[in-house]
Amino acid sequence: MIWIWMGDPQRADPAKIFPIPEWSDPAWGRNSGDTMDVECHYLYVTDNLLDPSHVAWVHQSSIADTASANVPVDIHANADGSGLAVTRWTRDVEVAPFYRQFTRFSGRCDRLQHYEVRYPCHAIIQAVFVPSGAGGPAAQSHPEVFVMNSYNFMTPVDDSNTRYFWFQTRNFAPGDAAVSEAMTDGIRKVFKEDQAVLKAVQIGMTRRRTPNIDIAVDAGPLRFRRQLARLIAAERESAAVASRKTRNSIGIHEDSRLPACRHRFTGGADNPSHGIRSQRGSRSRR
Repeated sequence: MIWIWMGDPQRADPAKIFPIPEWSDPAWGRNSGDTMDVECHYLYVTDNLLDPSHVAWVHQSSIADTASANVPVDIHANADGSGLAVTRWTRDVEVAPFYRQFTRFSGRCDRLQHYEVRYPCHAIIQAVFVPSGAGGPAAQSHPEVFVMNSYNFMTPVDDSNTRYFWFQTRNFAPGDAAVSEAMTDGIRKVFKEDQAVLKAVQIGMTRRRTPNIDIAVDAGPLRFRRQLARLIAAERESAAVASRKTRNSIGIHEDSRLPACRHRFTGGADNPSHGIRSQRGSRSRR
């Protein structure tokens, strides 16, 4: 994997690249799909990736179990401030259809949904399945645990389009091309379901005539947006200070007698037009 910093070389910080420890682990398999173009603002995608509740409604034929629809979530910031995670365990449920073909145990399960987005728009989605009763902090040491980590990288194109890159890692069948192909095909179908809903969200929010209605499950996405807005504001202020210092150092001084000029940023986390949603079911998440 190659990471590229597109900004000021002096601000490139390799320490901020989040680790993918299983990338080179020979015990883990890996699959990757094609690039996906999503017809919505990138923050609608991050909304999507911070709400596990949508799964029961949007992905009923693939990764959903209807029993989890009303299970509450835990929301917490990463210790290093790099992002936000929304997680929950669902207990004693059926293994969702897509995962059933890969799990190493039969019968009902405990399932962890871990949805994490790093600022500004990199996401790590972890699915963990263990036999019913084995869920909890020690689940990943269970001999029959199924783990799939999904890494998602969004590149904003403009205010209504996002380019989506993705791959998955798994704790079984390393080097098995057939398993990799099955996982890629299955996840691509899941993404297509999200893609359709996110396009509808963009259209609906662009044409909306009433205020947004935020409900309890919006807490994670809203918290993420607020912190991202603060980070963007701080970055702009830092850039403005640096610009003033540069201008002063070369003898350019602003004339206080000239009328002030204001500029308002109209895209991104601080744009009111990029709200969460106007009604239940108007956006989705994997």
